[in-house]
Amino acid sequence: MQSKVPPSQPQPVKLRDIAAAAGVTIATASRSLNGSYGVNANTRKRVLEVAAQLRYRPNRLARGLVTGRSQILGLIISDIRNPFFSEVARGVEDEAYSAGCDVVLCNSDLDSQKQNHYIGSLMAKRVDGIIMNSVSVLREAEQERLVQSGVPIVLLNRCFAHSEFSTVSADNEQGGRLAAQYFLRMGHRRLAHLTGPRQHGNLTQRAKGFLQAVREGDPLASVTVLHGGHTLAGGHAMALKLFKENPDVTAIFAANDAVAFGVLKAAIERGIRIPKNVSLIGFDNVDFAAIVHPPLTTIHQSKYEIGQAAVNILLRLAKGKDKSPENRVLGVELIERDSVMNLNRKS
Repeated sequence: MQSKVPPSQPQPVKLRDIAAAAGVTIATASRSLNGSYGVNANTRKRVLEVAAQLRYRPNRLARGLVTGRSQILGLIISDIRNPFFSEVARGVEDEAYSAGCDVVLCNSDLDSQKQNHYIGSLMAKRVDGIIMNSVSVLREAEQERLVQSGVPIVLLNRCFAHSEFSTVSADNEQGGRLAAQYFLRMGHRRLAHLTGPRQHGNLTQRAKGFLQAVREGDPLASVTVLHGGHTLAGGHAMALKLFKENPDVTAIFAANDAVAFGVLKAAIERGIRIPKNVSLIGFDNVDFAAIVHPPLTTIHQSKYEIGQAAVNILLRLAKGKDKSPENRVLGVELIERDSVMNLNRKS
């Protein structure tokens, strides 16, 4: 009985096949496909057409060995459940895709040990750079390890001053100020701020701006500050504690929209009406903020643009011509909806 010979697999199209079919040298074919300078427009067009006809797929591993670049970027976020990060990730992915790069997404789950594991894993994969929303302030030894690795890093928060890493963030301090000024304008003097850990880049800056603006706007106003998890569950727990221990508070500034949603959940459970009994402002302006009840007044930051900016900086650093860190700050604005009561109208 004759054994069946398996059909031979088609050999992958190689760069030399493209060059031969287009009637150019291998070097010209390579420059045409890579979009390099020094190639006649008609020649480039012919090479691209031949590559499409032959269904050429470049060997990125081989190219990486030559160029020293993998065309892969790492993105480490702290909580994939927070809709803020989905919008940032979309900005990262779209910008990376347009630059011919892939993105490896890692979720640290608010766990610094898991975060460090992913940093090591991405470096082992020889990514061109890492965009990271760090869980906590990076220790000096961790900073040094990242610097020595030579892998470009862009942080999505500002954990420490005079950093050797580039950063992209919203103007968090100004956002906190806008929330405080709006509450004072609406007649609120017994305020609360529900936030995350005491040292947390973005959130620390928001708290600083909020507290400073309250002191400047009305020295007689009081602010109760609670620290907890900067998640829906954390906001829920902090709100329950606040409602029990500080029932005279008339307005709450939540460190982000996820915390604000936790406040809404706790208010429903306790029969507290927002904004009739307690007013509420969030921070981020995620899509859900406009459809919860009542629609949430919040501080808008450009989440998609933050992701785009991080990739732009990372690609500049990866090219190696200019390694100087860049700190890019995007503006914020208050989006007025229905979750804040104007107490001035009651008097």
